[in-house]
Amino acid sequence: MTSVALALPLADEQRLVAEAGRHGHRVVARCSGADDLAAQLETARPELAVAAAAPQYLSSRVVAACDAIGVRLLVVAGSVQERRFAATLGVVDAVDAPFEWAARRTPVDTGVDEETRVRPARATPVPSSADEAPRRGLVIAVWGPAGAPGRTSLAIALAAEVADAHAARSGGQTTIALADADTHAASIAPALGLLDEAPGFAAACRLAGSGALDPPQFERIAQQHRAGRGEIHVLTGLGRASRWPELSAERVSGVLTAARDWAAVTVVDVAAGFEHDEELMTDLNAPRRNAATIEVLRSADLVVAVGAADPIGLSRYLRAHADLAELVEPDRVHTVINKVRSSAIGLNPAAQVRQTLARFGGIEAAVLVPWDPAGFDAALLSGRPLLDAAPRSAARAAIRDLAGLVRANVAP
Repeated sequence: MTSVALALPLADEQRLVAEAGRHGHRVVARCSGADDLAAQLETARPELAVAAAAPQYLSSRVVAACDAIGVRLLVVAGSVQERRFAATLGVVDAVDAPFEWAARRTPVDTGVDEETRVRPARATPVPSSADEAPRRGLVIAVWGPAGAPGRTSLAIALAAEVADAHAARSGGQTTIALADADTHAASIAPALGLLDEAPGFAAACRLAGSGALDPPQFERIAQQHRAGRGEIHVLTGLGRASRWPELSAERVSGVLTAARDWAAVTVVDVAAGFEHDEELMTDLNAPRRNAATIEVLRSADLVVAVGAADPIGLSRYLRAHADLAELVEPDRVHTVINKVRSSAIGLNPAAQVRQTLARFGGIEAAVLVPWDPAGFDAALLSGRPLLDAAPRSAARAAIRDLAGLVRANVAP
């Protein structure tokens, strides 16, 4: 029998597991996501891996692991967006969803990789023309532990700096998006003085769930807001926290995948919690309130992790940062310590913060944002980003440097 590892939505997984034996397959691993699949490949050593073409279930790490240990990879795609996502990872041919064991023979059965062909991890798909090249934008998650470290303020300021820099370089032709995926206390809309009766991110999730989300729909539901020389396209968050079940992991994944074809950079503000404890208390099929945060963190190209520069804030950040490392690869995380001030830390606060991060968290590189309550208050009062409300703010200068690190990750 062929040993198989699965990384698929629960309904597809259960269906394939029930039918596997009749078709000569033995399921040795049922994985909850891409990170779990990559780990199981090393231990279970299956002959075949079947994964859905979504960031939640498929990643470059999975492709590299399959190449390294000789596991056949079968990728299942249910939409054009999913096929484009698979192409960015080097998967040339994905099979149509829903996959059935009886639909065709597997690559292991035939000895030839007929289901899906994967290029080496370092190869880049070469389009036949510039018009056919998949345009992939960058997704940045802004996260921080509980305790109001300034996630939303930083997300708004960062998106504005990126939009301003891109407008100066491209004449305003580049789309920069800001999305509020906080399922506990969404606040981007009131911070910018925008209406949130029809939350844009929830609308995007509904469209993604029906397979109807594309750039024109993004333009319809997003609200434009001026940011320096450019503008940001804002997907507002939930006006009522009780609507959080609308932001399921599958829908959020679909939004992020579609956003890569719409915006050059999408900054996503998420809630603090990403614990899985809720799975112990509810039915497996029930929605998860932290699913949106977990999905954004897993799918993001970069995670801007924000902590507050005071004894409590640093302690919370270091503990949460250790937990974050179990969910996100460390090389995707940029540490930002906000509200740096001598009144809470002591003399030479920047040096003390860096020493604390290095000693207790092994964090050598961090962006430090000075404490500037007047500047952020001016931004909040006027409903504008920091660069417009307080252009000479020291905090704004630090966030502009952070935006430079972001731009370095955007392909020209």
